[in-house]
Amino acid sequence: MEYYKTKDILHVMTVLGHKNIKNTLIYTHLVKFTEKDEYISKVAHSVEEACELIDKGFEYVGCINGAEIFRKRK
Repeated sequence: MEYYKTKDILHVMTVLGHKNIKNTLIYTHLVKFTEKDEYISKVAHSVEEACELIDKGFEYVGCINGAEIFRKRK
């Protein structure tokens, strides 16, 4: 599930405590990626709004015209 969420094999290797990437690959090839990646997007205009979105599981994407963009998988 962690690989499905992050798509970061090195992060998953660290989380699982593997010393060899081959062991991690055994687990990650079992993940099905047939589902389309869909996100909910939100905008924060203040530090308080950004903290609230992070607490709700949103991840930071970037900043456009002073507005902080966040997203979370559906």
